[in-house]
Amino acid sequence: MKFGILPKQIQKLCRALNSCVSKLRQSFYVFNHTNSLPAWLLFLLVLTAVSCKQAQTIDNMEIMAKVKDKTLTRETVLSIIPKGVSSADSFLIAESYIKKWAIDELVYVQALRNLGPEKEEIDKLVETYRSSLFRYRYLEDLIKRRVSADISDSEKLRFYSENEDKFTLDAGIIKGLFLKIPVNAPKLHEIKELYNLNTDEALAGIEQYSVQNAISYDYFYDKWIDFDEVISQIPFRVADASTFLRNHKSLEVSDSSYCYLLNIKEFIAPGRIAPYEYAEPQVVEMLINLKKASFLKNFENELLEDAVKNGDVLFNENESHTNENQ
Repeated sequence: MKFGILPKQIQKLCRALNSCVSKLRQSFYVFNHTNSLPAWLLFLLVLTAVSCKQAQTIDNMEIMAKVKDKTLTRETVLSIIPKGVSSADSFLIAESYIKKWAIDELVYVQALRNLGPEKEEIDKLVETYRSSLFRYRYLEDLIKRRVSADISDSEKLRFYSENEDKFTLDAGIIKGLFLKIPVNAPKLHEIKELYNLNTDEALAGIEQYSVQNAISYDYFYDKWIDFDEVISQIPFRVADASTFLRNHKSLEVSDSSYCYLLNIKEFIAPGRIAPYEYAEPQVVEMLINLKKASFLKNFENELLEDAVKNGDVLFNENESHTNENQ
């Protein structure tokens, strides 16, 4: 890392971190070439990197780094590690994130010390944004609760019937069953026979088996879900969803680790009109948007009137009279 004209405090931290990380990489190399590095050990090593001899020691194992009174927790670092990445990649991601967090916090501290009069302007902008964000979140929640509560089932059905062309499917939807099972799971051949049988006995057997053996068990015979959402979990390429859905009632795929079983009870191809039960959330959202403007206007007027009556809002009557006389 080139330090350039970074403040001395940041340079010192970077040198300490780089020195620690260099030692850490040597240890990591040994672990990585003997066994795959466990996640918990990985983060203990990262913790060692930011709290080794060149920097002050952190006693709390849940704190990965600290700058002044700000702390970076282990939970936060874990949350930014994508699922399924290797131990080596996890280490690099965590290392980079921790160093960037520390430098960002130090730059922020330096900015607070050196901005001068500009800090007041920034504080005003932050407060304005904070106020706007609170109002926006509150009004959005209020609209959803109040307006959606006033939308009856008959109104939703009527809107759907009168605007069916607005609910054309961009992607296919299906009802069915999806299983992801380790290839070495016991009695897998029995489940391969059962998953295509849409009977109570077959479903009971699959459910019982899945509790102990399946990685994923998704039952959706009673609701429509996006076909793309399911097929994305299977190592199988579908060139054209419409063609696939017309020609397949089931799909069985295996790789070196898992067996993927999909049973399709019903489907609706892309380009068709979505059924009401699938489109209902979209219907509600569209009706809310139609009613939003009038609801907000009435709400704001009532809010102001009540505040004036209660004395929570006061206006300068003298100023009003002055304007009238002019």
